[in-house]
Amino acid sequence: MAVIAKWMCDRDNSMFDSKKDADAYDKMLELAENLTLLLQKHVPSANEKEAEDFGIFLARNKDQLALACKGKIEELETMGETTNVAKLAVNS
Repeated sequence: MAVIAKWMCDRDNSMFDSKKDADAYDKMLELAENLTLLLQKHVPSANEKEAEDFGIFLARNKDQLALACKGKIEELETMGETTNVAKLAVNS
């Protein structure tokens, strides 16, 4: 019987086939958590679930958001399309 190595994300116990994927997903969740806290601090009317959902959305689309902040506003239109980290989250 073969042994298959799996890596577990520290934040939500999602399992991955590679350490690289697990680390990327864990970093995405860490960014999402910090974005959620930032949103809750500056938009106190947002409820916890909305703030968390938006934090995860921004973290999953961080590359497009960074490009938009650098002047490529059209990147905002591509936000929400599948990214590498988003694929990890869906497959976990």
